[in-house]
Amino acid sequence: MADTLVYRAEGEAVASGGDLYGFTVTEWELPATYPPFAALLFVPTTWLPLPALKLTFLLGNTALCALLLHLSCRLTGLRLRAPHLCAATALALWLEPVFQTIVFGQINLALACLILWDLNRTQPRTQPRTRRRNAPGKGFAVGVAAGIKLTPAVFIAYLFLTGRVREATTALAGFASTVLLGALVLPGASADFWTRRVFETGRVGKAWIVDNQSLQGLIARVTHTADPGLAWSLPAAATAAAAAAALLLTRRTPVAAAAATTPADPHGVLLAALTTLLISPISWSHHWVWCVPLLALLVAEGRPRLAAAVAVLFTARTFWLLPHQGDLDLRLPWWQQPLASPYPLLALALAALVLLPPPLRGGAPQLPASSSSASTMR
Repeated sequence: MADTLVYRAEGEAVASGGDLYGFTVTEWELPATYPPFAALLFVPTTWLPLPALKLTFLLGNTALCALLLHLSCRLTGLRLRAPHLCAATALALWLEPVFQTIVFGQINLALACLILWDLNRTQPRTQPRTRRRNAPGKGFAVGVAAGIKLTPAVFIAYLFLTGRVREATTALAGFASTVLLGALVLPGASADFWTRRVFETGRVGKAWIVDNQSLQGLIARVTHTADPGLAWSLPAAATAAAAAAALLLTRRTPVAAAAATTPADPHGVLLAALTTLLISPISWSHHWVWCVPLLALLVAEGRPRLAAAVAVLFTARTFWLLPHQGDLDLRLPWWQQPLASPYPLLALALAALVLLPPPLRGGAPQLPASSSSASTMR
């Protein structure tokens, strides 16, 4: 649970008034990389003995895995009874991103749950034939998630691109609140982070190692160079532009018009999530916990074989089987490259096949199973 130790050290730095971005912990000399607001949230980790803290993270992440499954089913319209949810949770724990999140004591599952819960919130109908309306403050939790780890900020762009302007502005307000709170409580650390540390990508880790399942990691290993430069930034920009264009086009479809005040579209949410993982300079394998809602979507759409294949890929751990000590990650032969980068290759393959909304794939416009309209009631 190396990351849990980092979180604990961040909390101790806040509590003692130490240098939040000047320490390293564990044998891997890991530094703090999150915004100051996150460090404020980590202060309670200092209140427990280390064994109790690790147990808390273990049990908490296991419970969050079950919650993520529940939220994924709600997003995609699947209905799981309690025994089936427990069985699915037991299986999901073996998915490599979920397993690694637990092993490292990470917060990926918590952030994914926070985002899905917020995006899918609606108010109950006041009358049987009225539309559901968005819950008050919808989008704020997305902004808070972005204030904790930055990468969820892409979901703010998702909300703007899909025409959910009120939710997007609320999310921006949530993000701004975290920045302001961090600046008020930790002014020095905030100035240090937002003017310097936020730009130090190398501080997070080496982009070319097999742990990094982003486009940059894939291209660095394929080109055998630690810094692929334009060879990475141009494909990343093209990927982001293609995803943005797809989301913009959905605003003009009957799906978007009918679902303006309903739970989120699972295709758009997952397209935003996987785009984030692809274009981020570093997306550690444990960041890919979005494989859980992806699998739920495949099952909900009646693609059991594809779902099984995707589950196998996220369980196989192929990149951990390759030589990756020292700089061996940069010397992999061509036939090992797919084994070294299974997650970004899968995301690129599924983007056009599955994640584009049905109208953009040539299918008949249909509301997501989890959506509601004036004429469609659950």
